[in-house]
Amino acid sequence: MHPFFKYHGAGNDFVMIDNRDNSFCTDESYIHLLCNRRLGIGSNGLITINNSNEIGIDFQMQYFNADGKEGSMCGNGGRCAVWFAHQLGMIKQNTTFRGIDGIHSAQIISSQGKNAVIALQMIDVENITPYQQGYFLNTGSPHVVMFVEDVINYDVIFHGNKIRYDNFFTNGTNVNFVQINKDNSVFVRTFERGVEDETLSCGTGVTASALIVAMLKNIDNQIALKTRGGDFIVRFSKNKNNFNSIFLQGPVCEVFEGKI
Repeated sequence: MHPFFKYHGAGNDFVMIDNRDNSFCTDESYIHLLCNRRLGIGSNGLITINNSNEIGIDFQMQYFNADGKEGSMCGNGGRCAVWFAHQLGMIKQNTTFRGIDGIHSAQIISSQGKNAVIALQMIDVENITPYQQGYFLNTGSPHVVMFVEDVINYDVIFHGNKIRYDNFFTNGTNVNFVQINKDNSVFVRTFERGVEDETLSCGTGVTASALIVAMLKNIDNQIALKTRGGDFIVRFSKNKNNFNSIFLQGPVCEVFEGKI
């Protein structure tokens, strides 16, 4: 038997595993089974918290997509990992940890019961490439950002699937469909590779969408965004179209725990 916890970050849900003793099996087919919503626990991905031997690094986060393969950085998963590490007694309000794309700092902004608001520092972004009528960039994971009208009724799965498998992307891409409303609010829906479906939110996708909006609207410091799973704030420093000090802030929640 192995304990597990179920967390979500604005509707983006994960199986969380304390793997500091290296006892958890990370076989691709096993993780794929656990993420299956009918045959397993059900989630968009699985995250293990591992010990770190680096000075100043509190833990290592390893992220697997729902298909069982190790994935690129997951922003919502990273925020859940911070809250999970806090619940395990590993950290207090601030932390520094290693993800697959490098070192991240994070802060617990507020908490109540099983819920918290977490701000996670993302990697700097310098390369933004035009793609069709949108843009391509990497915020820890590769993302296309496309602007559409009536995003609520847009066929995200159909159009996202076509772009996700475009030969332009060697390893595929995530796809974000964004609408800027008359009140300047921003709504994002994301098709995620590895999940091969729309997720209720995507942290690296929300970040990518915010940076493209900031570039086009010449916004210098922060943007509020909405998703089907919850609301976010993305803060950043901007020099022309180069972004640094990027922080993704949004809700996380511990949902339940059990044993596999």
